[in-house]
Amino acid sequence: MKNSKLFLVLLALLAAMLFTACGSGSTEEATDTSSDTAADTTTEEVSETSDEAPLVGISMPTKSSARWISDGESMVQVFTELGYRTELQFAEDDIPNQLAQIENMVTQGAKVLIIAAIDGSTLSDILQKAHDQGVLVIAYDRLITKTENVDYYVTFDNFQVGVLQASQIETALGLKDGNGPFNIELFGGSPDDTNAFYFYDGAMSILQPYIDNGQLVVQSGQMGMDKVSTLRWDGAVAQARMDNLLSAFYTDKRVDAVLAPYDGLSRGIISSLKGVGYGTEDQPWPVITGQDAEVASIKQMIAGEQMFTVFKDTRELAKQAATMVDAALKGEEVPINDTSTYNNEVKVVPSFLLIPYSVDINNYFEILVTSGYYTEDQLK
Repeated sequence: MKNSKLFLVLLALLAAMLFTACGSGSTEEATDTSSDTAADTTTEEVSETSDEAPLVGISMPTKSSARWISDGESMVQVFTELGYRTELQFAEDDIPNQLAQIENMVTQGAKVLIIAAIDGSTLSDILQKAHDQGVLVIAYDRLITKTENVDYYVTFDNFQVGVLQASQIETALGLKDGNGPFNIELFGGSPDDTNAFYFYDGAMSILQPYIDNGQLVVQSGQMGMDKVSTLRWDGAVAQARMDNLLSAFYTDKRVDAVLAPYDGLSRGIISSLKGVGYGTEDQPWPVITGQDAEVASIKQMIAGEQMFTVFKDTRELAKQAATMVDAALKGEEVPINDTSTYNNEVKVVPSFLLIPYSVDINNYFEILVTSGYYTEDQLK
């Protein structure tokens, strides 16, 4: 009997030991499962962090000009390749709309604002808010004025754009050889765009001496940005003004050249000239300049209607903007090449200026097609 009781005690102890061992195994399995769950959670956080890459807000003025569409799309591509998120908006030349779009970008947590302003003087309040939140602000091809809260400016050499346009007229008319007199009319860009003044001043640095010596004659007498500007760069406004100039000053005279600072204005001017018989054997086209090398204007160049334009490679401008942003956010030195030109009435804005190129019938294919900016089919 004692042996039986002893056997039962030993059996109970053995069972208890086995139970404890099984319990230890269960605890280890639970610990392993917990570790797997923690690993999964960490992976999700990394994924969310990558989704929370810095947001770059891109505010373009309008879709009515093909170049701003190209700029916007180029920047989205470049910033995406660098790992940034982007928010691209077009304000359709409506200042309150642009202000609202920029404010929404700040509210969304944008770390960077890249702004091609409709009117560079209207952004002070929203940029103060952006500054207070530590947002980097880059003015893109249009200077933002009357605020200290703009960090950098990326653009082309806008004075040189005007020089190129005037030089095109100078060469075509043979002014250096003493030819003349020729009749010329002057058009300027939008008065709320600081670039328009640089374009005009650059052009007049070449043309003014010929006006002074009588080789060029402005029959209308309309000179200076207060008289020749074109609000919002509107081609219809340019066309209406050209209509008025032709009827008032050229009923018995010929226009030999038109300084037009932008392709959209050039097309409006060409439409006006067509209406009174230019573009025929008896009344050949005057020398007409432009800017931005838009598809419609290159087609007019091929057709012999617009003689020149100035090409600004927006792909390079977008890349430069991205390079500056990337450097700034990484705490590296931001590349600039101009610290004296662009005074926004509060401070001189550190800038990077790219090179513009003169384009005519002889070099458009190499500059625009061979470089991949356009396809040959686009220009047919």
